[in-house]
Amino acid sequence: MLKKLFLALTLTAVSLFALNFQTASKEDLMSIKGIGEKRATAIMKYRKSNKIKSAADLEKVPGIGKEIADNAKKGIKSADTKKVSKKVKSKAKTTKTKANSKVKSTKAKATKKAKESTSKVKKATKKKAGDTTKRAEKKAKAKAKKALKTTK
Repeated sequence: MLKKLFLALTLTAVSLFALNFQTASKEDLMSIKGIGEKRATAIMKYRKSNKIKSAADLEKVPGIGKEIADNAKKGIKSADTKKVSKKVKSKAKTTKTKANSKVKSTKAKATKKAKESTSKVKKATKKKAGDTTKRAEKKAKAKAKKALKTTK
């Protein structure tokens, strides 16, 4: 009688703490013994087009066998759950760093192009102003020559 009660309590506890494979996050899936990043991704991809009602349905996912499905059913967690979470956080941090460096690179390129176009405009303006000054000098010299001729 005591064994049956213990078995009933164990099954109740397992079912209460069982993971919902249809909605579980990647980190939650990776906490199960035998499921790494690739298998968690495979489960997430599979559940987009199929329903996963129980741990037994996991066997239909490519790359997951009976042993891993049993681990999921029994709620056997991976011993290195903390490592898994650190690994996921580390990957997220790396992705964020790459994105930030791309943004910085793009900003630097845009700034460089803006400076180049600004300097081109300045050069063109100076050239135009120089041309105007040269014309004014020529006109002034021509007037001066005319004035000299008329005074003679």
